[in-house]
Amino acid sequence: MPDDDPTRVPDPWRPLHELLAAMDAEIEQVYRARGIEGVRPRFAYPLIRLAHTGPLTIRELAKSLDRSHSAISQTVAAMRKEGLVTSEPGPDARTRRVELTERGRSLVPFLEAEWRATHATVAELDAEVPHALTGVVEELRRALERRSMRQRILDHLVEPPA
Repeated sequence: MPDDDPTRVPDPWRPLHELLAAMDAEIEQVYRARGIEGVRPRFAYPLIRLAHTGPLTIRELAKSLDRSHSAISQTVAAMRKEGLVTSEPGPDARTRRVELTERGRSLVPFLEAEWRATHATVAELDAEVPHALTGVVEELRRALERRSMRQRILDHLVEPPA
């Protein structure tokens, strides 16, 4: 019997996910080498933003970072667990206000320096390879504006018989 499991075909996204995970792991190594434990690269953006804006609700923080409420809510929970932020009920019972702790605030100068160094590294990598990632991403974005991902999937979708 043939194996019709589509998940057994190599995943075209896997190399990109693995590359991003490897890059994040190396950023974490930079943190650990400086004695910074429990901080993940995805924490830098919201921690830096909170340092510049002061306390925000999760919704405000998500909007200011152009991230989903769900993603920021999960990130805030992880940062709270590491003692980087606190969150208190907001003026509306459905909201929570997020604020840096002293530990979170003390890490911001280093995180800002790492942010700039990471951006310089990405620019260096873009210059080093024949097809700059930033350029490829922009080309893909424009291609998806011409014809959406949804439409492209629908064009290839062969639904099973009812």
